[in-house]
Amino acid sequence: MFKKISPALLGIAALATMISVATAANAASTTDNSILLKPDRVFDGQQMHTDWVVLVKNNKIVEAGAMRFKLAADTQVIELKGMTLLPGLIEGHSHLLLHPYNEVSWDDQVLKESRAERVLRASNHAKATLSAGFTTVRDLGTEGAEYDDVGLKRAIEKGVIPGPRMIIATKALVAKGAYGPRSQNPDLDLPQGAAEVSGLEQVSHEVRSQIGKGADVIKVYADYRAGRDGESVPIFSVEEMSLMAKIANSGKRQLVAHASTPEGMLRAIEAGVSTIEHGDSGTPEVFKRMKEKGVTLCPTLAAGDAIEQYRGWKKGVNPEPARILAKRQSFTQALKAGVTMCMGGDVGVYAHGDNAREMELMVDYGMSPLEVLRSATSVNAQAFGYADKIGRIAPGLLADFIAVEGDPSTDIKFIRKVKLVMKDGKVVQLP
Repeated sequence: MFKKISPALLGIAALATMISVATAANAASTTDNSILLKPDRVFDGQQMHTDWVVLVKNNKIVEAGAMRFKLAADTQVIELKGMTLLPGLIEGHSHLLLHPYNEVSWDDQVLKESRAERVLRASNHAKATLSAGFTTVRDLGTEGAEYDDVGLKRAIEKGVIPGPRMIIATKALVAKGAYGPRSQNPDLDLPQGAAEVSGLEQVSHEVRSQIGKGADVIKVYADYRAGRDGESVPIFSVEEMSLMAKIANSGKRQLVAHASTPEGMLRAIEAGVSTIEHGDSGTPEVFKRMKEKGVTLCPTLAAGDAIEQYRGWKKGVNPEPARILAKRQSFTQALKAGVTMCMGGDVGVYAHGDNAREMELMVDYGMSPLEVLRSATSVNAQAFGYADKIGRIAPGLLADFIAVEGDPSTDIKFIRKVKLVMKDGKVVQLP
């Protein structure tokens, strides 16, 4: 947490060319600025290192490793005693335009909250996310807020509000009549939480429209609760989703799929999606095919964990509900099959800024802390197509970092002890 420093003390620090975390925010605001970060440990996105330093010039990493280079006379030095420096964390499944369902139900957020209110809330969510050490989010759908993620992303880029880098999906695609909110009156057509399409022509038009409006990634609901008795069933054919993927890929964008049923997952995999979101009912056969096709799983453990608690489960007191037990089993099967794991919790179902909840659950469900750190940095960057910009500490990449107390590769809970956030070479003022 930053403290205000008097001008006199700042002058002394500048003369000594040594600044603390408390004064780093001021130092990082200068033009053509060089900053040397000196932590106890550096996690580079793959491995943990000791005796490393990291040199930043403007918004890029120029050196990372042992101190074998000369510093310019005006280089500012940030001492990070007892801390671990990591790449800025990447949230793989976020909805900044939603807030926890135990506050207001999803239906009521879509139907009763104005878009102005939702955008104002989202600006607070963006700030909380960044302060928690997540410098990038893949935001997978506005859920009825049209293209407001485009404006949110641009406001952050312009410095109007603080927030993470955003990889946005805009409206997402659903089959006509399959999504929500739903009315008990068949004569009423309610506003929907995603873009409804029917047939290849509408699919093509909608994907191209979303790209034209600013989508960085296209999201499809491969299945949803549209069965006769409200069960989840596939809602798009392989042919329809293949067309989505073809159009998206031609624009250097990915197609990603919400999918929880084995058939929905298989259709999405064969259609060419890059990631499967949720995958709750995946089977060993499905995960084997994911591994063969190089499809990443974003398991969103924290969403199910939160929803069960909203429904009355007292975690740590009551036995785990059937949904949680089944999720543990499918997650274990995916790990055994060697499926690449994205770190993304479907945050928005639960509170923004609590993104580390997913990381803690990934460890609880069977991954090592080091594997989870990789998932939240280099793995996500690679899976989403941004490995040339973010996710690692290496020369030439963007200067997005966090520093936390202790060593999160030994105890993942240290990831919550954020003491410094740097995005684009500038230190973020923490609350």
